[in-house]
Amino acid sequence: MSQGLVLAVDTATDSVVAGVAELRDGEVRVLAERVVADHRRHAELLTTLVAECLAESGTARTELTAVVVGCGPGPFTGLRVGMATGAAFADALGIPAYGVCSLDALAVDAGPDDAGSRALVVTDARRREVYWALYEGGRRVRGPEVTAPAVVAEELAPDVAGGRIGAVAGSAAHLELAGWTGDPPATGVPTVRGVVMAAAADIVAGAEPEPLVPLYLRRPDAVEQKARRAGAAR
Repeated sequence: MSQGLVLAVDTATDSVVAGVAELRDGEVRVLAERVVADHRRHAELLTTLVAECLAESGTARTELTAVVVGCGPGPFTGLRVGMATGAAFADALGIPAYGVCSLDALAVDAGPDDAGSRALVVTDARRREVYWALYEGGRRVRGPEVTAPAVVAEELAPDVAGGRIGAVAGSAAHLELAGWTGDPPATGVPTVRGVVMAAAADIVAGAEPEPLVPLYLRRPDAVEQKARRAGAAR
């Protein structure tokens, strides 16, 4: 499929991202986009935002040819909302749903993508940790991982000091904690363009999508708390 209308959703961060884009010959043109920062209302907001984007872009649901969903890494509850919504749309319309790493979507907008350049993407993982990944020439070469920001700072200190990281994306505060001393990121959350571009090659090729699998990278908070209580009771 060289062209088509794509629904994109991402709930891997504190923001709810939804939009409709036209994919034509590997290029993405965003027709409508909504980004709302409210981590407590993902489930309440997402369906409404999708409806707004469909209306604004003049797109009927039946005109959609694919769905792309950011699969994290991110918190359990947030990821579940976006993935369930994306999967439901795809299933109801009989169209493919492609899952992408949300850090990959951020990296698309970070740039540069020339060979030899590196981009660092860092987002808030809570519990005083960060999700992060490293990209070179537009390809992910490390991650996604979840660690303390000090660990990222130590591991990437030679790259930062040597000027080998040319671009960043994600949370400015957490990038700073991870050792970044350059300009703040232009992109803090995944964009519709980034989400669709992260899956563009597969969509254009008509590739069979893999099952949507959330990238939690660690156990949900409720499970972790239950395990700690069980351990303390022994």
